[in-house]
Amino acid sequence: MNIPFGDLKRQYIAQKPEIDQAIQTVLNSGWFVLGEQGHRFERAFAKYCGAKHGIGVGSGTDALHLGLKACGVQAGDEVITVAHTATPTASGISLLGAIPVFIDIDPESYTLNPNLIEAAITPKTKAILPVHLYGQAADMNAILHIAQKHHLPVVEDCAQAHGTIYGNHKVGTLGDVGCFSFYPSKNLGALGDAGIIITNQDHLAHQVQLLRNYGSITRDVHEILGANSRLDEIQAAILNAKLGQLDAGNKRRQEIAQRYSTSIKHSDIQHPTPKDWGTHTYHLYVIQTSNRDLLRKHLEKCGISTGIHYPTPIHKQPAYAHLSTQPLPVTEHIVNQIVSLPIFPELTDAEIDHIVQSVNAFPA
Repeated sequence: MNIPFGDLKRQYIAQKPEIDQAIQTVLNSGWFVLGEQGHRFERAFAKYCGAKHGIGVGSGTDALHLGLKACGVQAGDEVITVAHTATPTASGISLLGAIPVFIDIDPESYTLNPNLIEAAITPKTKAILPVHLYGQAADMNAILHIAQKHHLPVVEDCAQAHGTIYGNHKVGTLGDVGCFSFYPSKNLGALGDAGIIITNQDHLAHQVQLLRNYGSITRDVHEILGANSRLDEIQAAILNAKLGQLDAGNKRRQEIAQRYSTSIKHSDIQHPTPKDWGTHTYHLYVIQTSNRDLLRKHLEKCGISTGIHYPTPIHKQPAYAHLSTQPLPVTEHIVNQIVSLPIFPELTDAEIDHIVQSVNAFPA
């Protein structure tokens, strides 16, 4: 049995008629940018999240970049975030000429540790950027309390948390703006790059609408300096076709995670620890083990592909080596132990059983 880490072809086949029809509808329309499919998806996804506004953009990185800019972050400003995330989180900051200030993570949720925020705030701090990692929400009540105390906007990185709930709210609606990626492997994925910003604040929505389209909403009138970051109609149509399956896909991920958590009983495996402040949508199922490399080799021999998210934290990446970053002991410890097991809705029960049995059979 050969089990891939992810299989986007299976997902496409499962929804092939709807996706093919969505693409054909756009081709037949002859309208490919800022059209009805995009507007429809913006409204639908905002409603799904419980937000007033949705503004489609070209990628999740663009969402962070434009979301921060709409909140007033400029070159030279500092933005507090984490180093244990995909590098695009920091890219969204750096594209502005702003400076990411990395603080450590909570060892259970793998998300920004609120207890470390205030010590990192300086006169240059202009925003806080928590990451809802692996499908687990950051501790937003604690983060928002500090942000409000210091009058700082909060930009949520929701790239791995479509449908994740914190308290009674979906992530992306708790801070000033929520930024989502629809990269193909996400819980809700397009068939190319795509993203969206959601917000409940009218003035921020207006700013993002301007920023994504050369500073223009009215044709030939450019109010501010903007960029080109628009959700194209084909990707929007695909997302419209797939949005209705997001909750079912998340439920299946949670079922798989539950089977892993209850059935993998290896003494050297530490399972994810879902926090009681909301739901975990398991974009990734990340375990820890002191024998990571040996486990991965063992699973590879069993025909099981695994991943590491992420082996090198951002503050250790060459592109960010120039930053003066305090030691991040939790981050620097866990990156040597984490392993991501396959988790996607199309995994079969037989494949899940094989993964469980193979991990339990690891001889370490």
